[in-house]
Amino acid sequence: MRIDLISIFPEFFDALDLSLIGRAQEDGLLDVRRHQLRDYAADRHRTVDSPPAGGGAGMVMKPEPWALALESVLSSRAAGTRPTLIIPTPSGEVLSQSLAHEFAAHEHLVFAPGRFEGIDERVAAWAEDHFEVRRVSIGDYVLNGGEAAVVVMVEAIARLVPGVIGNAESLTEESHADGLLEYPVYTKPADWRGLHVPEVLLSGDHARVSDWRRQKSEERTQRLRPDLWARRA
Repeated sequence: MRIDLISIFPEFFDALDLSLIGRAQEDGLLDVRRHQLRDYAADRHRTVDSPPAGGGAGMVMKPEPWALALESVLSSRAAGTRPTLIIPTPSGEVLSQSLAHEFAAHEHLVFAPGRFEGIDERVAAWAEDHFEVRRVSIGDYVLNGGEAAVVVMVEAIARLVPGVIGNAESLTEESHADGLLEYPVYTKPADWRGLHVPEVLLSGDHARVSDWRRQKSEERTQRLRPDLWARRA
């Protein structure tokens, strides 16, 4: 999978060089490319923002630097592909495990995190002729910029690309994989400060362990996320 990240703070994405996502890049499973948006500004100050039309507080990111940056990405895409452009925004569809699975099946993702008051709306309208444009939110709150949201999205999506997670079975047992929260987990020692690992997990009876884990997943979902439980029901 190829992933392009366009930002005025591309160094924000250095976190993606760590752990499994970093190793996946080294192994050639992910091709992550960072782009400095200011490189596509026309003036010597590399300005990418301007006051909002109609007045108001803050600044808006200008359309031309974004168009030039996106055109540069298009010029190096694989022949015959139509990249997916993901714009982080609180007004987008909320990121979920099922949406992450959907994006993980795409060949080429491009992320356009805005700053200030956001990106000129005409950029998304123009991009629809060249990309599959998706607006995505990571929750009902506002950040200073979209870069942190991009890191969250890339982590959620990239780990689902085949080969990135060494033990693929772990993906089927984690929270939200089947609409439930994950069951409680334990390790050695069996007795720690007077607290004990549940006996069933030490029994060696795989059927009992499986039943216990399912029961605990359901109980935890009902208690902690009644909205998920109601949706599942």
